[in-house]
Amino acid sequence: MTAPTVTLRDLTPEDSGRIHAWRNSEAVRSYMYTDHLISPDEHARWFAGIAGDDRRRYWIIELDGRPVGLANLYDIDRRHGRCAWAYYLADPSTRGLGLGSYVEFWMIEQVFGPQGLGKLWCEVLASNEAVWKLHERHGFVREACFRRHVMKDGIAVDVLGLGLLAEDWAQRRDAMAARLAEKGFEVP
Repeated sequence: MTAPTVTLRDLTPEDSGRIHAWRNSEAVRSYMYTDHLISPDEHARWFAGIAGDDRRRYWIIELDGRPVGLANLYDIDRRHGRCAWAYYLADPSTRGLGLGSYVEFWMIEQVFGPQGLGKLWCEVLASNEAVWKLHERHGFVREACFRRHVMKDGIAVDVLGLGLLAEDWAQRRDAMAARLAEKGFEVP
């Protein structure tokens, strides 16, 4: 079995409508802090705000040339050598292929390689067990539990804070690369 071709490419203006639809889909919205339907105007303001903001970077995740999700770095802080990140796979049919693990590997490499930062962190709804366990497999350490931190459908839910240091990744990288290669992925 041949692994799919995965590419992370920079956003273009043509991606705006697709991202708006993804952000409003139940598959994505249920795991985001924002769970209301995002209006076209609200989305347009958000999308326009991405341009020229050096504290954020966004990539479209493509599977065999087909856009299937979004990955981003945010709160890029060069003074403190850290940033946060998030991603989503908007097409539920892409789950279970190892794509999330590939995207995670690629993003970590970006942060500790070209971005030259020393820490990557993220926040995950505590109920999103598959994602926080994926982060932990890549070496992230749970650093916080923000109790009743976000309102989802009118209910306060917990959020986990996870962090990965460059030196921790250096120890975990080869094992994670081997796992991806076993699945047929070309390691970036």
